[in-house]
Amino acid sequence: MKNLSTLFLLMMFSVSYVFAQNIVSTDPENKKVILEEFTGIHCGFCPQGHAIAQGIQNQHPDDVFLINIHAGGYAVPSGNEPDFRTPWGAQIDGQAGVAGYPAGTVNRHLFPGWSQGSGTAMSRGQWSGAANQIMGEASYLNVGLEATIVTSTRQLVVVVEVYYTGDSPEPMNKLNVAILQNDILGPQSGGNMGNNYVHMHMLRHLMTGQWGVEITETTEGSLYTRTFTYEIPEDYNDVDVVLENLEIVAFVTEESTQEIISGNHAPEITYMTSNNYDAAITSVLAPQTFCSNEIIPQVTLKNYGEISLTSLDFIYSVNGGDEMTYSWTGNLAQLETDIFDLPVIAITPTDNNFVDIQCENPNGMPDELPQNDYFNGVGEGSQNFPEDINFGVKIDGNPEDVTWSITDAAGDVVAEGGPYTNTGFQIAPVTLSETGCYNLLINDASGMGLSGGFYLITDGNNDIIWEGVDFEYSAAAELARGMIVDIDEVLTADDISIHPNPVTSNANIEFSLQNQANVSIAVFDILGKQVINIHEGMMSGGSHNIQLNSNDMRQGIYFVKIQLNNEVVTKKIMVN
Repeated sequence: MKNLSTLFLLMMFSVSYVFAQNIVSTDPENKKVILEEFTGIHCGFCPQGHAIAQGIQNQHPDDVFLINIHAGGYAVPSGNEPDFRTPWGAQIDGQAGVAGYPAGTVNRHLFPGWSQGSGTAMSRGQWSGAANQIMGEASYLNVGLEATIVTSTRQLVVVVEVYYTGDSPEPMNKLNVAILQNDILGPQSGGNMGNNYVHMHMLRHLMTGQWGVEITETTEGSLYTRTFTYEIPEDYNDVDVVLENLEIVAFVTEESTQEIISGNHAPEITYMTSNNYDAAITSVLAPQTFCSNEIIPQVTLKNYGEISLTSLDFIYSVNGGDEMTYSWTGNLAQLETDIFDLPVIAITPTDNNFVDIQCENPNGMPDELPQNDYFNGVGEGSQNFPEDINFGVKIDGNPEDVTWSITDAAGDVVAEGGPYTNTGFQIAPVTLSETGCYNLLINDASGMGLSGGFYLITDGNNDIIWEGVDFEYSAAAELARGMIVDIDEVLTADDISIHPNPVTSNANIEFSLQNQANVSIAVFDILGKQVINIHEGMMSGGSHNIQLNSNDMRQGIYFVKIQLNNEVVTKKIMVN
């Protein structure tokens, strides 16, 4: 159990958007290099570091990718100088143990004898040797990605695939997606260019938060696919974002985030001007932990299409149960939003709760950018909290925008906090006096999600017993008091094996049942359309091996859904 004096690590709430791609190699490859360079604008030797790093990439353009992170004292602007820092740079800098600038890490790996101090940061003379060593090592996973930008609406769509050519030594890895920008003019003490120094590969945003999102299937043959959508702002810290100068880099770390396994970049970004019909689910407020028997998902809908959005169909379900439909009507001009609640849906909370929401048919027409039409969230069943707890929130910026509340099942407020006047860690005692399911809601009106901070719950000994997930404007969780979420014994993804994967003609679906159960097995495409119904009916207890024939399936990504009584397990497959 962790204590407040320990380092806080955030658990990422996995929200997946899926779209068909075949962009990652399934052949074993060596590791690719992610060189994170720590730099600044008052750094006399940083231009030498930039030149060394660029030279390494020029020699290995398909295997070396640079991320320049402005952090530390040399990155602090003075007067009217631009601020190139990010909410994430200081923590990455701290993890690396940077002792002087410029510094760099190569795949965050510790090279004995080459460190500046006791961490992974190395001085510029060591980068080339470290990069060559990493590129000579075999990788157990490959990363592939593609990126699209709609210039009129500044939408960025990044499709990432991670394929495991071998078994990971850990049950969980973490995916990171970084937005970088080139050709930014700014000051630099070295380089003899004054305020017109050309900054390259500059980290502007992390689409996956501070330390990445979880990959939980990490065995040989596993394929992880996720689509990220993001509306690129006009600027960060008043430094303009030029869409044509962006780079997208993705990499996968071990669970500790200390070791990068491999990575890649989008070889080129596809630019689109605009679409007539483009409705998007930009966010969904749903619990990250569950204990009640119903939820009301709150959807933020945005019209990116040039034609005003007047109607849209929603299909949604929880834990693979009956699909519910909702017909939205309104009048949204391009870039306008609407926040509304979907009708209540009854559930039986389990240890993992799957919320699936899809929108389609804007104004009765096909959506021209369907990648942003999906929300697939996973929330755990709530643990049982003690009567006396503490709610803590660390705020790194905009404290006046942060508020939170905990309400009981009747909607009465039992504790609340904010808006605040100071940044830093704020903690408040909370008493959950009655048995039942409580609701936690935290808001940041700035849309910065505590600006890199975090929130958590401790017990009376200040031991951390729960940590929240990253968010932008709002996050919610249900907290059980004096009750245990009823969790039936069910199949999990780890209990089911599908091999070979990718599938060329036939595959085996293997699992075991303790008792006789009602089982359905079906295959769905990435739009949620059923393409094969493999089995429907009772199965006896014991081991089962079900054959999947893919000869009539097109190449692409599919999902095998196995429903056991009222529980659903979904496994991704790739058909070649």
